[in-house]
Amino acid sequence: MSRLTNTIRNTVVGFAAQLIVILLNYINRTIFIYYLGAEYLGLSGLFSNILSMLSLAELGIGVAISFSLYKPLEENDIRKTKALMNFYQLAYRIIGIVILILGLCLIPFLDVLIKDKPDIPYFTLIYVLFLSNTVVSYFFTYKRSLLSADQKEYLNSVNRTFFAVIQCVGQFFVLMLTKNYLLYLIVVVACTLGSNVVISYQCDKRYPYLRKNTEKLSKDETKELLKYVMAQLSHKVGGIVVSGTDNILTTSLVSGGLVIVGLYSNYLLLINTIKSVITMFFTSVTASVGNLNAENDVNKSKAVFNKMFFLNMCFYGITASCILNLANDFICLWIGDKYLLSSGVVVLIVINYYISGMRQTCQTYNTTLGLFWNDRFKPWIESGINLISSIILIRYYGFMGVLLGTLISTVTTSLWVEPYMLYKHGFKQSVWDYFGRYAQYMICIIACTVLSALVTRFIQVDSFVMWTIKAVLVGTVSTGIVCVLYRSTEEFKWVERIMSGVVKKIFQR
Repeated sequence: MSRLTNTIRNTVVGFAAQLIVILLNYINRTIFIYYLGAEYLGLSGLFSNILSMLSLAELGIGVAISFSLYKPLEENDIRKTKALMNFYQLAYRIIGIVILILGLCLIPFLDVLIKDKPDIPYFTLIYVLFLSNTVVSYFFTYKRSLLSADQKEYLNSVNRTFFAVIQCVGQFFVLMLTKNYLLYLIVVVACTLGSNVVISYQCDKRYPYLRKNTEKLSKDETKELLKYVMAQLSHKVGGIVVSGTDNILTTSLVSGGLVIVGLYSNYLLLINTIKSVITMFFTSVTASVGNLNAENDVNKSKAVFNKMFFLNMCFYGITASCILNLANDFICLWIGDKYLLSSGVVVLIVINYYISGMRQTCQTYNTTLGLFWNDRFKPWIESGINLISSIILIRYYGFMGVLLGTLISTVTTSLWVEPYMLYKHGFKQSVWDYFGRYAQYMICIIACTVLSALVTRFIQVDSFVMWTIKAVLVGTVSTGIVCVLYRSTEEFKWVERIMSGVVKKIFQR
């Protein structure tokens, strides 16, 4: 019950926080496009990708530390917790300095990464501000992991939302009054720093033993931790190469790539908005799953996995149907048809979204069970397939080739390797049960998407009122199909109980 209470509390607070952040992001993006245009959007996407590559220096320490914290927190082992946090603090300070140095060394090569460089003033200074925001985030944020591992993710949600509001309001006035992109970025850096300083102070109050912490890990503990760090490094490489190089490849190899990246960023904002709400749930539940897995009850853990995997399908499947049927209408109404991408590109974006999203439950379990060591070589293979296939396909299909490369690399590796490792080393059962469920869910979601399109094909979307009507119909048809097909299953009944608990918690507040 404690795990369920923590999960519901983290989910409710996280959901409320996300709604606020979502609204602010769309207001901010609308103003940004109005005053600065698509080229600045593309530049933001490019620099974000470059710095995600530099974050390889993080080595996966954050995930490894979070995994290592579950057991000492469960057992109230303060010495081990202090030692881990001390190691974490030192490591992140070193990482911040390394990223700063590497980032500055990249400055002479920025022109190479853009095939058609736009006439944007203070180009280098803009990059330096992006770099500063990344570096600043490493000097206090390590304490957030302790809150997450201790099933108190809601505190992180409140903190991020508060500073997101400040940031959005500050950026709004900067663009309205000055139209100055440099000041816009300075607001971002200041809010990142403020958010991390405040969360650090809150952690020191909640965990006073972190003050004047000199506890050290033993040699054996350090060796065990470094084992998981190296495994996480492999996964970090895979994740960044697969998702973090799309914009770099597009701007450097596709004509007009910077504008395409700007258009793509609007779809990503829409998708990441939805994904952030879903991920918030899985982030809220991760610590509870880690706490559950610490009990070493495989049957209980597997039963919860099946329920979470069904919920995973509900989240990503229904939203994938909605995105595919509604995204272009929304973009057209929001910022105009000149910001639309082709239907083929949108289909690939949604397929990648769904396949990536359906990995969420396996990733949560593999992380909390420490199984990222067992498939440590998978990301390297995935990265190679992604880069080679993307570069080849770009020649024939342009930007679509980049998305196809991502799809090919995911299907040939992560789609089957992650569940295989979980079932073999975690549950010690055959993985065919998982693939059977996956196939059923995929057929269900294809049916949801096609039937939703057929039901709404006659609706002429020329206003947000009509778009809302269409959205309600698509959501109702998709959800209805899932309910009809799975209403008698234990997984469906579990989801009903969870949702009723969340609703009660919301109205109680």
